[in-house]
Amino acid sequence: MTGLPKLRTFVAEVAQIVDAKLDESATLARLAPKLKELVTADDWLPDAYAAADGKAYRQYLLYADPLDRFSIVSFVWGPGQGTPIHDHRVWGLVGVLRGEELSVSYARQPDGSLRPGPTERLAKGTVAAVSPDIGDIHAISNGLADKSSISIHVYGGNIGRIHRSVFDATTGAEHEFVSGYSNEFVPNLWV
Repeated sequence: MTGLPKLRTFVAEVAQIVDAKLDESATLARLAPKLKELVTADDWLPDAYAAADGKAYRQYLLYADPLDRFSIVSFVWGPGQGTPIHDHRVWGLVGVLRGEELSVSYARQPDGSLRPGPTERLAKGTVAAVSPDIGDIHAISNGLADKSSISIHVYGGNIGRIHRSVFDATTGAEHEFVSGYSNEFVPNLWV
């Protein structure tokens, strides 16, 4: 795991920014270039946290702050895989490490239904933000038909234990879920 010092440095940078207790927009503005720097280099993510599954996308925990202030996760999308429409309930940044992803944001309508926005193609190195303040409901899928894509996500909480919702695309009906994580073990960043 020769690349773990890069992840360890990133964890320390995130902790310092979160410790500053800035407002959400300032936090995202300070974190985005740090995440962009991390996903620009593709030599640090251990293979165990980059493995695709033939049935569904994988969500691997890389680091969870002991005070639940933030978490860092790798998402691995096999060909044709994607999420349902969902929310986060906390701020988040998505940085594409490998491949590309398709993101569709949704806006709640007065009748409760959801209206999709345009599909945004997130290429390698792209960093995008989500939050309840700027838009929190979206769906993500692999933008490549023939190979996996991987993105690194930073959230303002332990995303694997936050009660969130998935949404019916037609009615907007919500169903609560807790995502959990795909990995059995978390990498030891201090080896």
